[in-house]
Amino acid sequence: MNIKNFENTFKSFTGRIYFNYSLKKLNWFNIGGDTKIYFKPETLQDLIEFLKLYKNDEKLFVIGAGSNILFKDDLYEGAVIKLSKNFSRISLLNENIIVAGSGALDKSLSEFAANNNIGGFEFLSCIPGTVGGGIRMNSGCFESEFKDILISVQAINRLGEVLTIPKKDIKFDYRYTDLAKDLIFLSASFKGYKKKREEILEKVNNLKNKKEKAQPTRIKTGGSTFKNPIKQTDKKVWKIIKESVPVNIQFGDAIISDKHANFFVNKDNASYKDMKKLIDFVKENVKNKTAIDLDLEIILVE
Repeated sequence: MNIKNFENTFKSFTGRIYFNYSLKKLNWFNIGGDTKIYFKPETLQDLIEFLKLYKNDEKLFVIGAGSNILFKDDLYEGAVIKLSKNFSRISLLNENIIVAGSGALDKSLSEFAANNNIGGFEFLSCIPGTVGGGIRMNSGCFESEFKDILISVQAINRLGEVLTIPKKDIKFDYRYTDLAKDLIFLSASFKGYKKKREEILEKVNNLKNKKEKAQPTRIKTGGSTFKNPIKQTDKKVWKIIKESVPVNIQFGDAIISDKHANFFVNKDNASYKDMKKLIDFVKENVKNKTAIDLDLEIILVE
């Protein structure tokens, strides 16, 4: 990576670019080292110009709200991109269709739908991420997923080419899509159905209450650590962990939440190694006791 190329040309960007930037403040775990380049494009043209300058074989990671991510403590030998607020706009296309920027928070999209009397978006009020991240992994909760409301995705590839991908061309599975890993999502269109605002808000409140009772909040956690092993058992992963692992296990400051066993927590100053040891310990113990192979839901960025 030729840092000089960026140092010499970044003044032409309207966005902000930083070098050797700390990743700790960018993720919910509050764990991670520095990244060589951190870029916040203000416009699509910014992003296109950056990608043209950046080599295709160099590491690149796009971050949203910072949930569901675990960074290594070492230097990230690449670039981390976080889309600016200009990529977070939400608008109404017609009475049932909403267009949202990939940087928009899921809960903001849910609120916008409610304010426009559009149902089907209530579950998003309980997902702590952005539209882009939700599309990438087909996020969901309470029996609903992104695939249920998605119409199409607009994205840009590493060559700086803008693409529109209809839902029919995307393969969905539980916490999975087959969308190319090198795509950066720009926006998406979604379809709901007409519903009274008061009915929407009632459902949102019910879902939030369920979440509040079951999951820890206002702590340093990435959210659900492992996916539910739906192809191996009907049992929820939190219950499998609780029955297989001593929940008071601790590696450094990496612990398991006493409220929800699938939420791993940075109690104070946990490192990547601490959290990875906890992840590996749980995965190994579950395998030995139940023969179930757990797959990570959080993303390890190395």
